[in-house]
Amino acid sequence: MFSLEGMTALVTGASGGIGSSIAYALARQGARLALSGSNSDKLRAFREQLIEEVGGDHVEITCNLSDTTQVEELIPAAIDTLGKVDILVNNAGITRDNLAMRMKDEEWDEVIKINLESTFRLMRASARPMVKARFGRIINITSVVGATGNPGQMNYCAAKAGVVGMSRSMAQELAARGITVNCVAPGFIRSAMTDALEDKQKDAINTRIPMGRMGEGDDIGAAVAYLASKEANYVTGQVLHVNGGMAMLG
Repeated sequence: MFSLEGMTALVTGASGGIGSSIAYALARQGARLALSGSNSDKLRAFREQLIEEVGGDHVEITCNLSDTTQVEELIPAAIDTLGKVDILVNNAGITRDNLAMRMKDEEWDEVIKINLESTFRLMRASARPMVKARFGRIINITSVVGATGNPGQMNYCAAKAGVVGMSRSMAQELAARGITVNCVAPGFIRSAMTDALEDKQKDAINTRIPMGRMGEGDDIGAAVAYLASKEANYVTGQVLHVNGGMAMLG
């Protein structure tokens, strides 16, 4: 089950913590990947590591998601290199945290441009070739805080909530064409940043999670692999929350 043999995928933010886990999950199921990110050296190193550990003929495409021209060129570039894009995973994102009354315009603008606007542009660009193929999987990585809110993250929460709204709208527009559009909303996922926290801080986080621990990147990768599969062909317009029960949302 969940074989992605013969399928291709574009993953943004592919060399980051969650992004790399998603890439591994898709590659292990047989997909050929276009790995995208803004740091070409880091991206190339990750591509080589992925090929060495999993195999496959994967490619890298450097893209700065704050540059509208580069964003508009990303889907055509992926199609040129892969031949098609069956799966689009919008994973890349940034934070510029601040309390609302102190938030600078540029902190708002940067987060909205990268986390929300670039996701819209890539969804729009991928829709036409997917409609022509009468098949596609669009998976957007949101966040639990897009549903719950979080102090100091008005910009980030707004962007992630906006992604959910966009996804549900496009899911309705494309459902009849064999294309599904879904979101995966991570909770607290263990990363280099969380590893650097003091034990007391980690304990405080874990007490908020019924499972008593943070998730792993592989938990997100598994959710994406499922939604990318042909077995998920009747699942669209949904948000799959992966948060250990921290927020039990309908």
